Amino acid sequence: MTVAEVDRPQESDFELAKKAAGGDGKAFEELFRRHYRRVYALTLRMMGNPVEAEDMTQDVFLQLYNKIGMFRGESAFTTWLHRMTVNQVLMHFRKKSTRSELLTEEGETPIQIVKGTENPGAMPVIDRISLEKALQQLPPGYRTVFVLHDVEGYEHYEISNMLGIAEGTSKSQLHKARLKLRQLIR
Repeated sequence: MTVAEVDRPQESDFELAKKAAGGDGKAFEELFRRHYRRVYALTLRMMGNPVEAEDMTQDVFLQLYNKIGMFRGESAFTTWLHRMTVNQVLMHFRKKSTRSELLTEEGETPIQIVKGTENPGAMPVIDRISLEKALQQLPPGYRTVFVLHDVEGYEHYEISNMLGIAEGTSKSQLHKARLKLRQLIR
């Protein structure tokens, strides 16, 4: 590395997106490097399966590669990528016809309860691991609504539009997800 390379300011995501849209492979690689972990973490939270989340992350970046020219910079790149990721996961659930699973608990695998700690302040890592394992055991519909509402902060009317379900269904699934999580974490 030369002194000029060290002193050069890091390019913004917007600048990299413009270059990538123009066919600059190195710019796209840099965007991938910067945002891969964030996209993977989101897909893992929504899908609850590391293998499927890895596949979905690759699908998101393939979609990004195809649509990078559509990014206009009106919002932060991370916001735009987050929205694209959520949409990809939701389309995946629709394609798999999991909408029927949104309303039922039939066919669930046996539950393995992972206990946290009696004193939540003493070992927060254990609690977080407990919560992650419990989230993975939720039915896909419950998990999706829980993540979108309680983790990502979407309102029920937004979730109903994203998933193509009634607002009341979103509220019901969130309530059931919370009850199930309490049961799993105990």
